[in-house]
Amino acid sequence: MAARWWRWCVCAIMAVALLLVFGVPSASAQRKKEMVLSEKVSQLMEWTNKRPVIRMNGDKFRRLVKAPPRNYSVIVMFTALQLHRQCVVCKQADEEFQILANSWRYSSAFTNRIFFAMVDFDEGSDVFQMLNMNSAPTFINFPAKGKPKRGDTYELQVRGFSAEQIARWIADRTDVNIRVIRPPNYAGPLMLGLLLAVIGGLVYLRRSNMEFLFNKTGWAFAALNYIHGSSQAQFVAETHIVLLFNGGVTLGMVLLCEAATSDMDIGKRKIMCVAGIGLVVLFFSWMLSIFRSKYHGYPYSFLMS
Repeated sequence: MAARWWRWCVCAIMAVALLLVFGVPSASAQRKKEMVLSEKVSQLMEWTNKRPVIRMNGDKFRRLVKAPPRNYSVIVMFTALQLHRQCVVCKQADEEFQILANSWRYSSAFTNRIFFAMVDFDEGSDVFQMLNMNSAPTFINFPAKGKPKRGDTYELQVRGFSAEQIARWIADRTDVNIRVIRPPNYAGPLMLGLLLAVIGGLVYLRRSNMEFLFNKTGWAFAALNYIHGSSQAQFVAETHIVLLFNGGVTLGMVLLCEAATSDMDIGKRKIMCVAGIGLVVLFFSWMLSIFRSKYHGYPYSFLMS
């Protein structure tokens, strides 16, 4: 009986010893883990201070994004920016991603809980193969703990790739709220100046009769929003506006054709040519502006759009 009890004691002691050796990390192992984590965060912060979006190849991605330990999230844009790839959308998405990363870097939302990175296909094709990825651009959030879930892949086709939309998605996945700050856009003031010039010209032509300025119906129509902000709906007047813009572009093309083939005086042909180019540029630019406001992430623009 005593021998059996002694054997049980020996087995229990050995089990506890094995658990201490293999199951519970030693203090030195824990310190090593913390040191590795500190080095990774310091390296990421150093790169971020130079450039908000960190360019990564396969080695950097595996070491800083995939390999533990990690207490930070990494928002990675997988893209193909080289010219021979001919990915127009990639360039547009990269511009929005850079705006978002800069907004984060130079705002109160800046923290070492999250980092922004980019993997270009020509610099990290092994990463694309590792993730079974065959399209670009793609945005994936690699969370601080565990592997990415379904919601950690951004729904590009549904949401578009505007910086504001990506910022909302990041807030949902990481609780980091980023206020997007865009660089100055001079198209708005240019269009406002053109509108004021047209209004000023009309006022000058009607300077003898200014009653139209006090027409409440006219001001009410001018104050209406004729363009719906979503691709899922459309106002009645929106159809006529787009028709008008197409008509302006067509008129400009007709003037250009007439200027090239007409037998009129060379001076008149030059005027027709300039007027045709002006109409095409102005109305086509406005038309693309409408498309970009309705289809968020629409990749094409033209001058003022």
